[in-house]
Amino acid sequence: MVKRVAIVGAGVSGLASIKCCLEEGLQPTCFERSDDLGGLWRFTEHVEEGRASLYKSVVSNSSKEMSCYSDFPFPEDYPNFVPNDLFLEYLKLYAKQFNLLKYIQFKTKICSVTKCPDFDVSGQWEVVTVHEGKQNSAIFDAVMVCTGFLTNPNLPISSFPGINTFKGQYFHSREYKHPDVFKDKRVLVVGMGNSGTDIAVEASHLAKKVFLSTTGGSWVISRVFDSGYPWDMVFMTRFQNAFRNFLPTPIVTWLIAKKMNSWFNHANYGLIPENKTQLREPVLNDELPGRIITGKVLIKPSIKEVKANSVIFNNTLKEEPIDIIVFATGYTFAFPFLDESVVKVEDGQASLYKYIFPAHLQKPTLAVIGLIKPLGSMIPTGETQARWVVQVLKGVSMLPPPSVMIKEVNERNKNKHSGYGLDYCKPLQSDYIPYIDELLTSINAKPNLLSMLLTDPRLVLTIFFGPCTPYQFRLTGTGKWEGAREAIMTQWDRTFKATKTRTVQESPSLFENLLKLFSFLVLLVAVFLIFL
Repeated sequence: MVKRVAIVGAGVSGLASIKCCLEEGLQPTCFERSDDLGGLWRFTEHVEEGRASLYKSVVSNSSKEMSCYSDFPFPEDYPNFVPNDLFLEYLKLYAKQFNLLKYIQFKTKICSVTKCPDFDVSGQWEVVTVHEGKQNSAIFDAVMVCTGFLTNPNLPISSFPGINTFKGQYFHSREYKHPDVFKDKRVLVVGMGNSGTDIAVEASHLAKKVFLSTTGGSWVISRVFDSGYPWDMVFMTRFQNAFRNFLPTPIVTWLIAKKMNSWFNHANYGLIPENKTQLREPVLNDELPGRIITGKVLIKPSIKEVKANSVIFNNTLKEEPIDIIVFATGYTFAFPFLDESVVKVEDGQASLYKYIFPAHLQKPTLAVIGLIKPLGSMIPTGETQARWVVQVLKGVSMLPPPSVMIKEVNERNKNKHSGYGLDYCKPLQSDYIPYIDELLTSINAKPNLLSMLLTDPRLVLTIFFGPCTPYQFRLTGTGKWEGAREAIMTQWDRTFKATKTRTVQESPSLFENLLKLFSFLVLLVAVFLIFL
């Protein structure tokens, strides 16, 4: 029987894993190689080996109502998109609220996690750690790996001919901390993900010239979406998700393109994605179009050649003088403390059932938490994964036989698309709501909207048509939280609390009231049609 659980990492998923273990009577021990919790969200002036690194200005891309732990809302006075220092403070509040700190061993590095000789019977693991130069070994019944995937920078130097002759400075975005380094320089940022775009925009306020190089382009959206609401509270609803997944992919692609271009025409800014069918993660940046239209950021294609003091881009003969190159070229991930026979990483993916369990293990006592890229927040995703894992470890939730899991993993790795809904272009990408619901179903915690419709129709309408906030994952079943309904019904109050800092008088007209009543009746009819 599983009792002692080793947890690797004290970031957002590690903290959730500690709490989930405690709630189910397990005995967690969390090993954190740095001197504090927070993982990615703890800013330091210097890059630390084996730990994710962020720059000083990082702000969350998911709003606070969508990215909180499912039974612990952010303080209502926090801004809707949370700066990294406040995000870290929230994680510390969470750890304090649920008394998690005493289960964390700081400044402790994991050296190895290996199967015990009797693993096929016991499922146990030997965990070797180092703390202040002293090596220790302990036996655990299970291991939860919560190290994330933003620690190993991908720097494909060989893909940039002539880079070795470059006399300026170049570095990976992982090393970037402050924009001062760009003052009066000619800067090239390679890679148009969220980090690359953030860095290019920041540099443009100080640099002499800024180029942003992208191979395939990207959709760019603002955190401020329809009517000024947070983007994910509008986009991430159960109704919209069901609607998108009902439609053929070409229609969904057209609708997405139309919506993305409603802010600005991406083609006119050189940003439109080359592959519009497969969805890559959109870039969230509130300033980029403004910097482009004022000439502060110039969008360029991929690099053809790097010279001593300049760069030549594809499809152009002109050399552009460059002083600094920032490679925002993403990350690879690995598990150096695990043998490849346990978890093997190939082509940017691992053979994990439901992105969590190594499919071939005879005993499901090792789980990887947070190795997934949902179109949604990582905190509730990792937390829901941990809730399911703990139920598996206790034997309450059963996994299929290894052969069945291996088959499902192989099918997923082929990345074949159904032809409906969004088509994700990378193996780790997942449709957020269906994935969460699948895990919730495994622990009997998915809300049954049809049965709730008779007893609490107002809540059902809010759940189905409103933002899919994490509180929905605590309404019923294992891990039920009594405050979940109240949190759902007051989610917009907390959203507006952060922005409505000046009291204004509003007097809605009779027409507006009639329109709201009509809209409510239409929504009510739609619900009945969907569930009948």
